[in-house]
Formats: sequence, C-alpha cells, structure tokens
Amino acid sequence: MKLYYQTIGTGRPLVILHGLFGSSDNWRGLAKQLATKAKVITVDLRNHGRSPHSSEQNYALMVEDLAELFDSLSLDKADIIGHSMGGKVAMAFSQRYPQWSRKLVVVDIAPREYQDEHSAIFKKLLDLDLSLYSSRNEVDNALKISLPNKAVRQFLLMNLALNDEQLSWRINLQALYDNYPQLLKAVCAGNTIMIPSCFIRGGQSDYIHDEDEDLIRSCFPNVQLVTIELAGHWVHAEAPQQFLTKISEFFDYD
Repeated sequence: MKLYYQTIGTGRPLVILHGLFGSSDNWRGLAKQLATKAKVITVDLRNHGRSPHSSEQNYALMVEDLAELFDSLSLDKADIIGHSMGGKVAMAFSQRYPQWSRKLVVVDIAPREYQDEHSAIFKKLLDLDLSLYSSRNEVDNALKISLPNKAVRQFLLMNLALNDEQLSWRINLQALYDNYPQLLKAVCAGNTIMIPSCFIRGGQSDYIHDEDEDLIRSCFPNVQLVTIELAGHWVHAEAPQQFLTKISEFFDYD
C-alpha cells in the first residue's frame, strides 16, 4: 500500500509513526522543531489520515506498508519513532527489517498484548449520523455526554473532514473496529532485536507497567527506559520539550 507521508527538513532520515486514531498531522509541531536536525518523514498508517483504506489491518501488513515506503524513498537507514500502535509497528518493522533501522524510540507502549480499551469509543463514533451536523463543534457537543474528556474528543475530531458541506471521517472507522483485536496483539514475541532502542513512557500513563520492563529488555537488550513523570499517554504532546530533549540526546543530534 502506498502510504501518505509528509517530509520536512534535511539530514539523516527520521520516520515518525502515529498511534490509533492519529495521523501525521499530530506530529506537525514536533516535526518542525526536529527539521533543523533531521529529514523528518511523518507517516499516515493504513486506514488513517490521508493514506488508503483497506478492509484488512494487522502488524504484518503495516510493516510491509512501511517497507514499501522505505523502498520508494530509497531510505538506506533511518531513525524511527513510534507512538502507541505506531510503536508496535516500529518494533515489528525493526525485527523484520533491521537493516533499515538505525535507532528506535517507542513511546508509551510495550510489545505485549493489551486489553480492549477502545471498543466503546469506536461504537460511539460509529453510531453518530454525521449528516445531522455541519461543523466539528456540533459533533463535539453531541459527544460531550458519552465522551466527557475534552482532550480525547478534540483528538478524535481531528479526523473529521468537511467536503461539499458534508462531514465525514477521514479514518476508516469500520475497518479499524473490525480489525481492532489484531491491533491489541503482541509483537516481537520470542525475538531479540539488538537495535539501539529507547522506550519513553508517561509517568501518568498505565500503558507500560513496571512488570513490562523485563519483557522489553528481553526483546530489546540494547535499550534505555525513560519515564517523563508529568506526562500521560500522549507524552510528546503533553511534555514536548522534555520529549524533544530526550530524543535529541538519544539520536545524537547536536
């Protein structure tokens, strides 16, 4: 699949992969800051952003999508950042194609299987009749009772597109929901990936538990584990300067 991507800056390639319900647009601010140090390539994974839609989605397919992008851009080796679901894609890609992975940053996700925490959100979004609304603000008001967290609503509503005065979801909601069990699965099970890696977790997030550290070290022996205490799951958005400082140090940016 030919993925949509955005490129900014010059230098050593840095590929950034978003999480579930996200897109390359979520990383625009950080990409601009990194553009003085690297050639930043922010990617929309399948069924997200402006990339093509498909009825199928799993980590093996997303790895091959990314490999196709690397090949089309003639990338010899790149640093990779992956957040949440994108972190699992990055881990699986580094296992499958270590020759293309220089250094790896995984943001707030472990390689283990996760429990279902998003089906309720999928159902709320799928139940919305977008033909009844004409603006993002109207949809936001419609979701206030069922999704009271404003930050979560704003993040989700970034996926709304307005064409010919009709709202639609840019993400392929139905396919993501149908394939959601695949996205919860573990990656890299029983494998050892020697690529220099840095796992960054939010101190206010419960995505990486203390007991996950042994699993991470067994899969990625050449790893640093970092906690940014005041951040939640969206570490890069909630503590951008601390995040930028850490990845700049890890990637050897001057």
